Amino acid sequence: MTAPDLVARHILTGAPGSGKTAILRQLEWDGYPVVEEAATDVIALRQAQGDPEPWQRPAFVADVARLQRRRQQAFPDHPVQVFDRSPVCTMALAAFLGHPVGPVLAAELDRIRTERVYRPQVLLVRQLGFVTRTEARRISLAEARRFERFHLDAYAALGYECVPIDPGPLAERVAAVKAHLAG
Repeated sequence: MTAPDLVARHILTGAPGSGKTAILRQLEWDGYPVVEEAATDVIALRQAQGDPEPWQRPAFVADVARLQRRRQQAFPDHPVQVFDRSPVCTMALAAFLGHPVGPVLAAELDRIRTERVYRPQVLLVRQLGFVTRTEARRISLAEARRFERFHLDAYAALGYECVPIDPGPLAERVAAVKAHLAG
């Protein structure tokens, strides 16, 4: 196993409609280890359990934070890891939804800060100019742009630097991400 301080955990984030998932799938296809985001899976589970809008409940934030932590800690050590979002994204989501951070997320934010779990530069995938709605993604383009601002503010508040991945063809965006991962 690799010592934790030798693991480069990179965060890839972006608001709905940014094309983040396509970039992650290409990275995964190219052999990069990708740790899946948690919010969509929490939403899918709760909807399957009969809750049509689980994000409306304040406990949603804690559920996402718990799943993120489990995934981060259970992921096998590898020198380079790409995380689809982070607890800082969950903090941005809580603010966007008007939910409190709560003790579970606050503890996780403190842990990732004190343990320096993630690299200080975060890859922020910028908007493509449209949002495809799904059962889990019921957000307009205007709301997605506002949500992106919440991400920028949350990461800045915790001392992270957001490195933009600008709109463009998938191959160019993946190349920009890979260049950062290699740096």
